[in-house]
Order: sequence, then structure tokens, then C-alpha cells
Amino acid sequence: MTKKYSANKSVPHEDGGKISVAYLSTFPPRECGIAVYTKELVDAISILQAVKPPAIVAMNDRLGHYDYSIEVKYQIVQGDIESYIKAASYINESDIDIVNLQHEYGLFSGVWGEHVITFLEKLKKPVITTLHTILLEPVMDAKRVMEGIFQHSDFVVVMARLGIKMLEEQYGSLVDKIRYIPHGCPNVPYLESGLHKKSLGLDGRVVLSTFGLLSRGKGIEYAIDALPQLVKEDSRIIYLIIGVTHPEVRKQEGETYRSHLQSLIESFGLEKNVRFVNRFLTRNEVIRYLQATDIYIIPYPNREQISSGTLSYALSTGKAIVTTPFLQAEEVISDGVVMGSNFKDPHSITDCVTTLLKNNETLEKYRTRAYAYSRNMIWPNVAMKYVNLAYHALQSRDSLLIPK
Repeated sequence: MTKKYSANKSVPHEDGGKISVAYLSTFPPRECGIAVYTKELVDAISILQAVKPPAIVAMNDRLGHYDYSIEVKYQIVQGDIESYIKAASYINESDIDIVNLQHEYGLFSGVWGEHVITFLEKLKKPVITTLHTILLEPVMDAKRVMEGIFQHSDFVVVMARLGIKMLEEQYGSLVDKIRYIPHGCPNVPYLESGLHKKSLGLDGRVVLSTFGLLSRGKGIEYAIDALPQLVKEDSRIIYLIIGVTHPEVRKQEGETYRSHLQSLIESFGLEKNVRFVNRFLTRNEVIRYLQATDIYIIPYPNREQISSGTLSYALSTGKAIVTTPFLQAEEVISDGVVMGSNFKDPHSITDCVTTLLKNNETLEKYRTRAYAYSRNMIWPNVAMKYVNLAYHALQSRDSLLIPK
């Protein structure tokens, strides 16, 4: 007998009616932004008690061995295509009803991560794929992989509305599967930055910050280049660069990028005005640093990033934000929620930060707008959207099995 699920009933009343969801993704303790995202999504969905306890299918890098929590039921070794096939078989033979695939090309092995398509081809359960990257001009192999994801997914989730338009232009008739669900963020109170400064050794400082796994694609050098004029105007300024170097970057080049940034800081004589927080922080630690921040800076040098957990976190803590117009940020810039700076342009960053620091009314306007904008993005709301979509996907699949 085929099970029936109503897309309008997000929380079934009988435990036996709850569905089981598997999540294919990286997962903590692996240090990865998508791992953090998936953990927070899973936790938020679990709190709703609308589905059965989660089943994580964890993506391991080739040499990775991790002490996972009990939620991880199966592991895929990135470079081993047989483990992708075995993972699909494991899910097919289990009581898992639906799979949420967290997709980033670099998470999977093969040309442009094509081995994930092998997994999807073998899988017999419905799939909701969450896209963390949408390429503006994909090469042929990247486009082939994305077409395969569309073909084998019941729905594809984008975290920025602009992503829908981009995918429509590139993939045509496949886009009826696309749904917009924003990147989640914590639900925290709106606080003045001074409340957390003293405990972090920042009392009396004007705090600028950027957080996330460090790599050359973050554009931190442009923010550092913006500092000399700012510090000349106000010596209380301190710029916090929060986060460890991305593990994959460490494997390839060690701490070369961090050393480059340190040399740049020394060349400007900014040792007292820049501080590295070189740790992989817990969620609560990140929130504390953000709540102590006066202006949050996102200096990404390229447009293609469609999702940013750091932007979502900064919005949720009510920060005045200066950001380059990468894809997700374009929307909030156009809505007047954050202040836009130019790509690879330290002078633009300087001008934006100066405007905010010299006009407290403008600073407060951006803070309150950011906090208000984030309310639809808090994790309970995002989790409910995923739960509803999962039940809808199952209902749609079931309806195809009913004879006309």
C-alpha cells in the first residue's frame, strides 16, 4: 500500500505517519561550511518533531577519518565510486523515504563531481537537492553534471531568488523543479555591540570583522588594504579575521595565504589594528563575536557565490554590513538592507565604512534593516519550508503511482 502525505500538513500527529529523511552532505566534526549548514538544518528540523530522527550519509575526503555522532548512518569516501553505489543501495534497502542532497561541485569526486550522478542514478528514493553554488558560465562538464542533478531530483532548492533566473536561462524546461528557500540563520536577540566587547578583550574598540574558513577566494586582502585610511581617522578600529584556514586549502598550500595577509598587515603597520582569531568556532562563539561587531565586512572578490552563511549570520545579529555584490548579496543590496562596495576595490570599502562610522543614524538604519530582513530566514522558518517540501515531493511521487 502506498503511503500518502499531505503537503499542507507539516506536522503529522501520529509518530507512525512521520517520514524518514536522509541527508547526503559533509558533516561535523569535518571542518566545512556545508557541514555546519547541514548540522544546523538537521537540528532545526529535528526540533519541529515533524519527521523521524535524521540519517546522515557523510561525505568523507579521501584521507579523512572522523568521530561522527550517532546521526551518521553511512559514509562515502570521496574518491571511491563504489562507495557512492553502495550508499545508494543502503538507502534503497532502508526505511528512508527521501534524500536531501547538499550540492557543491568540490564535495564529490570525478570530473566536476560527476560521481554524485552515479549515486543519483542508482537511488530509487525521491531527492531534494540544495545548491550551494550556481556557475554564471559553466563549462560543458559542469553543465552536464547540473543537468544530471536536475534530471534525478524531484526538487532543486536555491538560496537566492536570483538563482532561479540564472538556472532558467541555462537549463530551460528543467526549472519547474526549482524552489527558493533562504539560507537559515540563528534566532538571536538584537543587542548593542558593547555588551560583548569587554569579555572578548575589545572594550573601547571600534570592531570590524569577517568570519569563515580562510581561503584566497574570500578577498580578505582587500579589506586589509582598506584599513590604513580608516585607522588614520580613528585609531580605535580593530579588524577581526575570524576562522581557521579551510582544510582543503591547508592540504594544498598550508598557511601560505594567512602568512601573506600577515605580511600585508605588517607592511601597513597595522599589527595593533588587525587580529586573527585562528580557531574553528562553535556557533555560540561566532554569535558572540558578531554581537561585539560594529560593522561586518564581506569582501568576496567574485560574483558567483549564491549562498553565504556569513551574510546570513551577520543579518541575524543586526549588523551594519559592507559587502561586495556577489549573487546572494545583490538581493539584499538592492533592497537597501546592506551597503554595497565594489569588487577588488579597497577604496570602496573605505568609503562605505567611513560613511557608517561618521553617521550614527545611517549605521543604526542598516542595523535595524538587517535584523528585520533576517526574521524570515531564522532556522525554524527554514526548517518548516524543507519539511513541507519533503512531504510535497513524496505526495507528488505517490500521485504518479495512482492509476488514472
